[in-house]
Amino acid sequence: MSNFNKVILLGRLTRDPKLSFLPSNTPVVEFSLATSRKFKKQDGSQGEEVCFADCQMFGKRAEVINKYLHKGDPLFVEGRLKYETWDAPDGSKRSKLRVLVENFEFINNGSQGQTESTDSKTDDPGGSNCPF
Repeated sequence: MSNFNKVILLGRLTRDPKLSFLPSNTPVVEFSLATSRKFKKQDGSQGEEVCFADCQMFGKRAEVINKYLHKGDPLFVEGRLKYETWDAPDGSKRSKLRVLVENFEFINNGSQGQTESTDSKTDDPGGSNCPF
């Protein structure tokens, strides 16, 4: 049986990106995207469902995201899901799914914006051996 792990999202940043560096000096940026789905309920009223996705990207393009994007900006991302687990300070087990961004494209926000398509497969410091 084959496996497939691909995520495609178009949403808006919920906060400013946060840039940090690994001990190897590899840039890593973290941000969150909000996506929404509007639908008609059974009673005919309009409903909305919002989903928040934590995202992470490595390499030079991580610096590009950090430099040009801010809270509320639209962004198209492609990547893969990564399951993370850790022990919380209170001793409980915690886990979450994170999107490891491999490609992104800036979306014109109605103002003069840049558009950039990228591919970061060469920037992931170790592929599936990512430290996170």
